[in-house]
Amino acid sequence: MAKPRSSTSIGVSLLWILFLTVLLGGCQTNPYTNRYQLLLMPSGYMNQMGAAQYGETLQDPKVVLSKDPREIEPVKRVAARIIEAAKRSKYAQAAKSFDWEVTVIKDDNTKNAWALPGGKIAVYTGIFPMAKTEAGLAAIMGHEVIHALAEHGGERMSQGLVAQVGLSAAAILLSTQVDNPALAQLGMQAMGLGVQAGVLLPFSRKHESEADYVGVLLAADAGYDPQEAIRIWERMAAASEGAPPEFLSTHPANETRIADLKGWMPEAMPIYQRAPKAANGILPTITPSPPPSSPPGGSRARFR
Repeated sequence: MAKPRSSTSIGVSLLWILFLTVLLGGCQTNPYTNRYQLLLMPSGYMNQMGAAQYGETLQDPKVVLSKDPREIEPVKRVAARIIEAAKRSKYAQAAKSFDWEVTVIKDDNTKNAWALPGGKIAVYTGIFPMAKTEAGLAAIMGHEVIHALAEHGGERMSQGLVAQVGLSAAAILLSTQVDNPALAQLGMQAMGLGVQAGVLLPFSRKHESEADYVGVLLAADAGYDPQEAIRIWERMAAASEGAPPEFLSTHPANETRIADLKGWMPEAMPIYQRAPKAANGILPTITPSPPPSSPPGGSRARFR
């Protein structure tokens, strides 16, 4: 007579069935890289989250919006061309459905820009010295817009959810198979670190590389010299200090990005040569105020 299965065993089995069902049901392929993406979050839900986060940012009393036309006009000019290029891209359907908004945040010490699901874009004035020109800004904005169009945020949330399901199943299994609770806890910690370093961080780096690649094609189609992206990352590398090893980082190393961008130029340059050329004005000069004290390990120039 077969031995009845324990409730714990049944619970683990149900978790794995859920895991596999979710995994198989939420996959799609990136139209540019043919990379399989796990997307469990509806795009409408992600767009609502993006709009909510954007609204919270603008209402934050610590956030100062630029009122200087010299800062606002080039950002809006570049954004308009990038958005129109997106509407001609393989992401045209999503780009046409987004409710695009662009904001310039007056923060000369923050080298950052971002685009949220649904098309909400913010550019911090501190990124101007990295971008230098409108072509440089186009490379940055193209990168950020692709994060939103490629649903990288939803993919990260989906990966985190699936990882949590897997770790929960492992926790149940360890609790039944290992008599020593301390040993079981160490096992869970080791698995958590393995998931982070072996699964989540590499996928995050893939998102960054994907945004670099498709973003530079988008900037080229918008009429901006894609070679400017290489110069930006050379400046980023010069401004970065104390960066963690690539395998422990959410972003590829600057040297990796520069090499990749150079490798993509034979594809990007013909697109640029065919495109109507955009004006390439110089961005306003920004003088960041010195920080009160330097943090340990130095600062790291970035945009996400």
